[in-house]
Amino acid sequence: MTATAPPTPQAPAVPPEDAAQADALMGIAEVCAAYEVSPRALRFYETKGLLAPCRLNGTRVYGREDCARLARILRAKSLGSSLAEIKHYLDMYGEHGEGRLQQLAYVIERTDAAIAELEAKRAQIDASLAELRAMNERSRQTLAAKRQGQ
Repeated sequence: MTATAPPTPQAPAVPPEDAAQADALMGIAEVCAAYEVSPRALRFYETKGLLAPCRLNGTRVYGREDCARLARILRAKSLGSSLAEIKHYLDMYGEHGEGRLQQLAYVIERTDAAIAELEAKRAQIDASLAELRAMNERSRQTLAAKRQGQ
């Protein structure tokens, strides 16, 4: 693998929730600033059925549940989940225990897969590093021997 992978996105900044903010509605600009996403991304998630903000006088407004859903979307994206997988995960969400149990099982499955993938990549990196170190050491020894022979 010659190309370097793009940096892994950091976990989204999630604003602290306090009693005053719990029921507050946020506009698109506030949500974008709080979660470090673009308005285009929010609209894209909406067209894909991942978010469904309310509209007041034609303006999108996001409540606490919308923000929690966005945080879940961003977390799942950081794990490398596809939009279809994220939608499946979000659709499992329920206010009763069964949906939550399915979500937890899904999270465990996805994180197990992500861990295994990263460990495999680490093993490849460790093997490449060992090979490069050996090559470097042999080159140093060859260079030193040639310099002594001059």
